[in-house]
Amino acid sequence: MNPQPGFLTMRPMTLDDLPQVYRIELDSFTLPWSFNSYVHELTDSRVSRCFVAATKDDNERKKILGMIVIFLIEDEAHVATFAIAPQYRRNGIGWRLMLHAFKEVCREGADHAQLEVRAGNQSAISLYEKFGFVTVGTRKNYYVDNHEDALLMNLDSMNLEKLAVIESRFLASDSE
Repeated sequence: MNPQPGFLTMRPMTLDDLPQVYRIELDSFTLPWSFNSYVHELTDSRVSRCFVAATKDDNERKKILGMIVIFLIEDEAHVATFAIAPQYRRNGIGWRLMLHAFKEVCREGADHAQLEVRAGNQSAISLYEKFGFVTVGTRKNYYVDNHEDALLMNLDSMNLEKLAVIESRFLASDSE
């Protein structure tokens, strides 16, 4: 199933979403967050901004296709985790979800962003670069499962106008 963008909803994550969010976590990462980490981010953290990409199936049940957690600290948005369910990748859901989350944190005062990504995750790096992220450093042996390096990427200037330009570029490339 490749959902059309019009059938997608980008919205805040809820506790009811967590079983599906956690399935995406387990399917996406070799070092997954715990289920309780998500509970904490939703119920106890003042800096967490959690969003999902959702749709409904034929029986009108909500289906979570992707998730993102951003820590908003002062004016910095730190992408803590971000994943799309494997069967829905490369359908434009990722950029739409990230764009939605960035717009929301911009409205709350974020004007730059930061993240870490596995050095070998070329598809994620490519997406981040399309948003304007640049690699500013390397965290050697960052991932304990295989000692892979993490790239530290920054987006130095983020605002709603720049995000609108980025969105128009994505939309243009989707229509090609």
